[in-house]
Amino acid sequence: MTKTQIWLAGFLAVFFLLLVLGRLFKNDSDSKPKTSGNMMSQQKSAEQGDLSAEELINKFACAGCHGAGLSGGPNGPALAGLKTEWSRDNLINYLRNPNSFMDKDKFKAYRGKYSNTLMPPFNNVDIKDLGKIADYLLTK
Repeated sequence: MTKTQIWLAGFLAVFFLLLVLGRLFKNDSDSKPKTSGNMMSQQKSAEQGDLSAEELINKFACAGCHGAGLSGGPNGPALAGLKTEWSRDNLINYLRNPNSFMDKDKFKAYRGKYSNTLMPPFNNVDIKDLGKIADYLLTK
């Protein structure tokens, strides 16, 4: 073997060794997708234990769009009286994937009124936490 081939083989061996060691000692937090703001708080909900519906609503900053006391704001409608239009399962499904409801007349009107705001999907939130939020909203 020539000196160049020896150096190249050595370099490849070191590279391969570092690659294998990196995979063996990889931290679990490195494998999670990097998100910011609201989505990061959604992923941490299961890690932080058993939160009440009010705590979850505060954690996800719902009042930022829906106003203080969820009574409506410039970026989102009031969340009172939902029990007349929503079942628990439908509300949970909406929270997980709001875009699937956008073809309904009510949401077409909301798009006109709140054109600069989109309801974020909470598909990374534990279904139990969404159930707590839905139960709470249906009693308002």
